[in-house]
Amino acid sequence: MDYDFKMKTAAERAKVEELFDYEGCKVGRGTYGHVYKAKRKNSLHYSEGNHFLSRHCSADGREYALKQIEGTGISMSACREIALLRELRHKNVISLQKVFLSHTDRKVWLLFDYAEHDLWHIIKFHRSAKANKKQISFPKNMVKSLLFQILDGIHYLHSNWVLHRDLKPANILVMGEGPERGRVKIADLDPVVVTFWYRAPELLLGARHYTKAIDIWAIGCIFAELLTSEPIFHCRQEDIKTSNPYHQDQLDRIFNVMGFPQEKDWEDIKKMPEHPTLMKDFKRSNYVNCNLIKYMEKHKIKPDSKAFLLLQKLLTMDPTKRITSEQAMKDSYFSEDPLPSQDMFTTFKEETSNRLALQCPQAIPHRLQVQ
Repeated sequence: MDYDFKMKTAAERAKVEELFDYEGCKVGRGTYGHVYKAKRKNSLHYSEGNHFLSRHCSADGREYALKQIEGTGISMSACREIALLRELRHKNVISLQKVFLSHTDRKVWLLFDYAEHDLWHIIKFHRSAKANKKQISFPKNMVKSLLFQILDGIHYLHSNWVLHRDLKPANILVMGEGPERGRVKIADLDPVVVTFWYRAPELLLGARHYTKAIDIWAIGCIFAELLTSEPIFHCRQEDIKTSNPYHQDQLDRIFNVMGFPQEKDWEDIKKMPEHPTLMKDFKRSNYVNCNLIKYMEKHKIKPDSKAFLLLQKLLTMDPTKRITSEQAMKDSYFSEDPLPSQDMFTTFKEETSNRLALQCPQAIPHRLQVQ
């Protein structure tokens, strides 16, 4: 490349430090770098010779999230996420605004809208209140609005042949005050570390192909957590750090809630690569008294409620019988009062909303990260 042309292009390229204030605003760290809360500057750009360029950026008062990828260059995983996010546009999927490349220090910056909350912290807030015997429970409208928006975002992804593969509360962002208040944003579309607790049983048994059903199972886990403020399939380890998909403790936790899968209910379980290991490690008789009805009744969710009936369809052990996102969105649960809303905070009283904002840490430190 001609040197003069290269220098001219570099001078004219938008630089993240000229457009945004973010110094001292680090709000988290991801697998590949840091995350900053940023605001747009009033800025003019110069080319060589201090001639003004025609481009002028004015401060807009909005908050953004800047993800900086550490090191030189960019990983294949981050490339995949960028490629996906550049193509995807949906109100419930996080929107990539711009990619900044710095040729001097070989840094890559990703610009997103800033989400004030994530679902992990919202659930933690309610779980802490429950542990302290405070009367703060998830309003029905809030649960329904969250679930419907998650399903809507996943339906869009699935319609475009994109699987998330690691849905969990920390990857579900929620917008704070502003035009999109209370709106869900699904983030981290190309996970590196996959979480056990929300992992479908067919994957734990060695299924070699990912299907849309794995995301539906994860949504079922999240729904149960919204209803109870407790992770339904928690075990000692949360993150998978091995290439071996089989995990005895996690399967044991699932069976303690759901019961041991019957072959009449899941005909293809015998075809799972880890089925011989399953039969060696587990005794069906240990789980005869375990089922989802009993677990949810402990949390005061009645088995004839529409919430439970939908949960049952989401947490069907056989992936081929598991409900789809489109079918779930049409479920009668969403047609009974209270109806879902695009603002999940709609039913909160102002003092509750303010208390949540004070006690619930920021969403960005955890899962608007370079995963």
